[in-house]
Amino acid sequence: MSIETLKNRLPDYAKDLKLNLSSLVSETSLTEQQRAGTFVASAIASRNPNVTEAIVAEFGAQLSPDAMNAAKAAAAIMAMNNIYYRFVHLASAPDYKILPAKLRMNVIGKPGVDKANFELWSIAVSAINGCGMCIDSHEKVLREAGISAEAIQAAVRIAAVVHAVAVTLESEEQVAQQAAA
Repeated sequence: MSIETLKNRLPDYAKDLKLNLSSLVSETSLTEQQRAGTFVASAIASRNPNVTEAIVAEFGAQLSPDAMNAAKAAAAIMAMNNIYYRFVHLASAPDYKILPAKLRMNVIGKPGVDKANFELWSIAVSAINGCGMCIDSHEKVLREAGISAEAIQAAVRIAAVVHAVAVTLESEEQVAQQAAA
């Protein structure tokens, strides 16, 4: 499966997603590795096997084995952190904000790729998972590393479109299954 296959599977009402997917594949404010890793991490975070398969097929060759593992690690660690830190942020009791997380997060310190790339992939996943506390934290690190607002925005645009494609394809499958039942 490829990006073209994904676009062809999208219904006519999702034409904007097709157009956005096409333009983001060649987004110029990101390096090839940043763009590819953002697509992969976002696909994994979107939890749709067809989208993940197509995106890994499309972008996997652009990533070294270490970079592929780092993109997967960003999706994995943010799946945990986004839940925990969203809870900390949303809970009314102030105690949680001062308690240590007591969760292992070693991969953040040694992701196996340039730290800024890992942070970029982490912010994309955090956007999908809706964790404002994590978004702020990763955005701060990215800006300190010299990553531009345009590059950060591009990563989040990729996350938004990949997630929307996953949701649309999943809902189309569900509607088709209900119609067949």
